[in-house]
Amino acid sequence: MQLPDEFAEGQVLLIDKPLNWSSFQAVNKIKWSLKKHLGLKKIKVGHAGTLDPLATGLLIICTGKFTKRIPELQGMEKEYTGTFYIGATTPSYDLETEVNQTFPTQQINDGLINSAINQFKGEIKQKPPVFSAIKKDGKRLYEHARKGEDVEIEARSVTIHEFELTRIALPEIDFRIVCSKGTYIRSLAYDFGIALNSGAHLTALRRTKIGNYNVTDAMTPNDFEASVENKQA
Repeated sequence: MQLPDEFAEGQVLLIDKPLNWSSFQAVNKIKWSLKKHLGLKKIKVGHAGTLDPLATGLLIICTGKFTKRIPELQGMEKEYTGTFYIGATTPSYDLETEVNQTFPTQQINDGLINSAINQFKGEIKQKPPVFSAIKKDGKRLYEHARKGEDVEIEARSVTIHEFELTRIALPEIDFRIVCSKGTYIRSLAYDFGIALNSGAHLTALRRTKIGNYNVTDAMTPNDFEASVENKQA
């Protein structure tokens, strides 16, 4: 089978999304590479689960007939690593917006941290961030937020399978989380701050696994283009 046919028939591509790239940009880069180097003018390309621009890591991109597998891949559990900043919040729950409120941290000790962790294991209720792409009244939530409009957001049930802290150096706490589809780590950061009788926001996030797929097996969008170009050379 020739290389262009392989992508048309269907491929599951593991992409390591760079910082400040949108998931849409990563998909467009893959699609552009296939068109430019393989002459595939009409080919379906889509991703199985959005990553925010400020997050890095595993983005599964499907081509051709394998785009039908996207719903199945989206439903798989995911693993993330990252950093919470304790003692301050932002409207977006991450670094997209500026700090809007600060909180004390002197009350935080090992006992309070362990108690907080236990509140976020198993099935929990979580409100998505107001700065998110979920639609409300026909508009994305972030469109409402950027106009300063108040929107009532319903809590959703998500499952945290594993939640461990890998470094505690206040005001920073590093974590590893394994969770269900639909979990917002930004919201978890915000709620974790409240559980510490303080505030928190997300300052770093990396998706490391989706199901059995691992970011260690992924390549950047630019590396993907180079690999396709080299195979055709």
